[in-house]
Amino acid sequence: MFKKHPKGLIVAFFANMGERFGFYTMMAILVLFLQAKYGLNAEKAGSIYSWFYFGIYALALVGGLLADATKKYKLVILLGIIVMFSGYALLAVPGLSLTMTVLLLFTIAFGNGLFKGNLQAVVGQMYDDPKYSSLRDSAFMLFYMGINVGAFFAPFAATAIRNYTLKAQGYLHDGSLPALCHQYLKGEMTDTTTFAELANKVNLAGPVTDLSAFATSYLEVFSRGYNMAFGIAAIAMIISLVVYIVFNKLLPSKQFVHKDASGTGAVKMSWDEEKRRLGALGLVFIVVIFFWMSFHQNGLTLTMFARDYTVKQVDSFTNIFFYLPSMLSFLGAVAGLVMLLNRKAGLTVKVVGAGMLLVGGGLTYYFSSGFSAMNDIQPEIFQSFNPLFIVALTFLVLGFFGWLNKRGQEPSTPKKIGIGMIIASLGFIIVLTGSLSLLSPHDLNGAPVPEDMRISPYWLISSYLVLTIAELFLSPMGLSFVSKVAPPRFQGLMQGGWLGATAIGNKLLFVGSFLWDRIDLWQLWAIFVVCCLLSAAFIFSILKRLERVTKGA
Repeated sequence: MFKKHPKGLIVAFFANMGERFGFYTMMAILVLFLQAKYGLNAEKAGSIYSWFYFGIYALALVGGLLADATKKYKLVILLGIIVMFSGYALLAVPGLSLTMTVLLLFTIAFGNGLFKGNLQAVVGQMYDDPKYSSLRDSAFMLFYMGINVGAFFAPFAATAIRNYTLKAQGYLHDGSLPALCHQYLKGEMTDTTTFAELANKVNLAGPVTDLSAFATSYLEVFSRGYNMAFGIAAIAMIISLVVYIVFNKLLPSKQFVHKDASGTGAVKMSWDEEKRRLGALGLVFIVVIFFWMSFHQNGLTLTMFARDYTVKQVDSFTNIFFYLPSMLSFLGAVAGLVMLLNRKAGLTVKVVGAGMLLVGGGLTYYFSSGFSAMNDIQPEIFQSFNPLFIVALTFLVLGFFGWLNKRGQEPSTPKKIGIGMIIASLGFIIVLTGSLSLLSPHDLNGAPVPEDMRISPYWLISSYLVLTIAELFLSPMGLSFVSKVAPPRFQGLMQGGWLGATAIGNKLLFVGSFLWDRIDLWQLWAIFVVCCLLSAAFIFSILKRLERVTKGA
């Protein structure tokens, strides 16, 4: 997988994996935590969520400026890991006020700003060396896959620790209950019938006799489970820190210096050329804003959709994908089948593939046979599908691009970005179609969605699959484009610029939560369809200009 690549890519791969575990823990649970702990409505929780994500990426500009000014990229990255760890560790403390929680979210965002853009810049620096430059796109694809290996496990870990905390206190999980608990405690509930029924279902000690005491206790335990999930994220940061400290010597300590024809001096780029490149980057950044405004709804409105509109129970086959051991077994079986059917693989590979198919398939059957006819699922687990698809599809997309390259038909990096925006629109069309017959939040007036109206999880899973393909066309290609086109003296700053554009897109996430209970669901998803299509139209309108800059890099 890393053959022909510099060894430093492996270090960046694993250091980033731990950090992304923490990041995707936040993506899976932050909105749910804010609403369960503090009783915030969709608009207020979405506002905090969007500010947090804005800070994570906007502060990358600060990290980029600091690293460019000092040339100590590796030291700034180390400081970022330490700061992020402190934020996650303190968030693990139960009973924090909303103000303190927001301050700690800013701490994590600041640490991420020091870390993320500069690690990407260091990866790009390794491929400034002509010996590796042809591998740049594939390197960022592999680096991006490392991001998502950690991201895949984060929702499972967060859900497991939350459910363990609930069960230890005599409760089961029900995502509808925290909102009802807050309504009851605030005196906003006129009919307690549904609330009492759900409370009795989750209370392992038997029927609930005091709804007020139950509501207070359930909210405290529910939110404490999420605090424990933040603690798991802190542990992942320790692993990332150890990997980075031990192996960072394999990363470049300074940028690769291009020599002139005589081999004695560095090639100097004119200001006119720098302006041309910076202008092209600025145009791409505009597109990035609208992609992430749409895509990162997966941690906001799409997570609320998973909680409120997707069925709470699934059959034994579907449950394979919501239970980690059966999911891993299934993936192992699929990987074995691919190895077995690979015509170019040697005998050893085929034998290993056959073994993986048999063992993985057997374990999948073993786990699924122990499932009930109907099995509870949690909304956080939906956040595992995007990173799962990233890991599964990275090699397919790389192979597809390689196949096109051999035929001289591989799209340019800017064209891949434009295609990605079109694909993203299709992802939202899927969830739009699934929402056409649903009551919208403004029709429910705070009541839970009737069980017979909840839809199959395959609507969201399919949407995440298509959005993931879009992400593979756009995000790693964008990182590659920035590292290739950015003037050498602005490498850290331009990676920060990419993340700054992402920050603006994430700040605009509030559009989704603001409109959540104001317009029909299908209209909400239609907004993101239009944003993606307009962005695609823009990128294709300036494609020739972007391709000229890329060829000159």
